[in-house]
Amino acid sequence: MAFEYKGKTLEDLQKMEIREFAKYTTARQRRTILRQYDKIAKFIQRCKKKLEKNVNAKIKTQSRNMIIVPQMIGMAIQVYSGKAYEPVKITEDMIGHYLGEFVLTRKKVEHSAPGIGATRSSAALSVK
Repeated sequence: MAFEYKGKTLEDLQKMEIREFAKYTTARQRRTILRQYDKIAKFIQRCKKKLEKNVNAKIKTQSRNMIIVPQMIGMAIQVYSGKAYEPVKITEDMIGHYLGEFVLTRKKVEHSAPGIGATRSSAALSVK
């Protein structure tokens, strides 16, 4: 079965202009797309130029609140997590989501054994 987004095929979506695509998104995403239209258009243009020169070019961005539009499908974008740039491969299922949704900013907390003098209750534990 071919991919569809709100009744439109992927080919139809990629032919659409960004503002026209915004009509098929939810209200919050539509507002973001329309407000960031210039920013998104320049980003896509910059990505295409880089990919024309070098297929393996690294496309980096710190804009985690950018909506993924159909023209971005197939690109490998490195999104800033607050510490490092994490690679994100854009697929059809990501259309309409934010770039930041696919890059975690917090890592899992892993606690070790308590240190010497941490609390009174930990004094009963053996210290290695």
